Amino acid sequence: MTTNLLDFDLEGLARFCERLGEKRYRAVQLFRWVHQKGASDFEAMSDLAKSLREKLKAAAHVRAPDVISEHISADGTIKWLFDVGEGNAVESVFIPEVDRGTLCISSQAGCAMGCRFCSTGHQGFSRNLRTGEIIAQLWFAEHFLRKHLQRTERVISNVVLMGMGEPLQNYAELLPALRTMLDDHGYGLSRRRVTVSTVGIVPKMDLLAEQCPVALAVSLHAPNDALRDKLVPLNRKYPLVELLAACERYLAFAPRDFITFEYCMLDGVNDQPEHARELVALLSGHSNRSGWCKLNLIPFNPFPESGLHRTSSEQIVAFASILTDAGIVTTIRKTRGDDIDAACGQLAGDVMDRTRVGERIARQRSVTLIPAAALDQTLEEA
Repeated sequence: MTTNLLDFDLEGLARFCERLGEKRYRAVQLFRWVHQKGASDFEAMSDLAKSLREKLKAAAHVRAPDVISEHISADGTIKWLFDVGEGNAVESVFIPEVDRGTLCISSQAGCAMGCRFCSTGHQGFSRNLRTGEIIAQLWFAEHFLRKHLQRTERVISNVVLMGMGEPLQNYAELLPALRTMLDDHGYGLSRRRVTVSTVGIVPKMDLLAEQCPVALAVSLHAPNDALRDKLVPLNRKYPLVELLAACERYLAFAPRDFITFEYCMLDGVNDQPEHARELVALLSGHSNRSGWCKLNLIPFNPFPESGLHRTSSEQIVAFASILTDAGIVTTIRKTRGDDIDAACGQLAGDVMDRTRVGERIARQRSVTLIPAAALDQTLEEA
């Protein structure tokens, strides 16, 4: 069994080279070939000694998961479905814009968080992705797009961990992947342009701030604990007062001077004027620092099992007006790729659910709150 070099950040690759009897500087050369040039054939790595190339052919490989399908939206969004084995498949989405190219990648096969409005959560949870499976989504997409668009310069300028899974529940595998994205010998992305999205695993938020502070997006979705308990079950373990305190601590390390809060607009659930006013009180009352947070309102992308509906555009605009009038910077996310089920909250892939929570949800015609007992193990692990 050979080793996939995509599993290593630069430090890990240096240790691997040392085990092969090679100097650490060889790792930099190898890292550049793999990540900057997209090479997977060791014979093509012309500045490596032939003896090293022979060692690598015997001990290592560079391989992304197989692509099961590719769908291109009318707006240029591309969605790939990757086979990660044992009946599991994960999705990645490239979103082209005039001034940037954003790749949304997955961190788990499925998700155990059980958020009511998320299609991924309804698939259940199988396993964490390995570091190589996380970074392979970027490795494949970047070098595919260069060929597809006939470009030699970097295509992907932003990466968001907003695909399938809760990134901070897979922290040990996430961290080397983030370091590879940021490394100048890898993809050289700015910390400001790599975003980790979380529903709020407070201890791991603190750890990320200490070890690899990138941009942070927090899935808020409700202005009070009672409602958030129903929409985001992890709130029972880390209620809003603890979550917002962790956000404040993160700001001391963050590459940006604000935290982004994601708020999915659900018709008749969390989108009323009183919810907006409560949100103003929650966010304004938490910090005296001006502009410490930004709110991103996300039109809900329906899927059959949710039992939920999208708030009207007029209501979203009215909701946003209450927030902006109170001085909270607010944006309304433009829906991209919804014609290929690539929009926010729609990524589901194929998951062999080992938690069986997804099975219970699927049997319900209208979605209700997942019983607390069904999430005990998940909350303990988080």
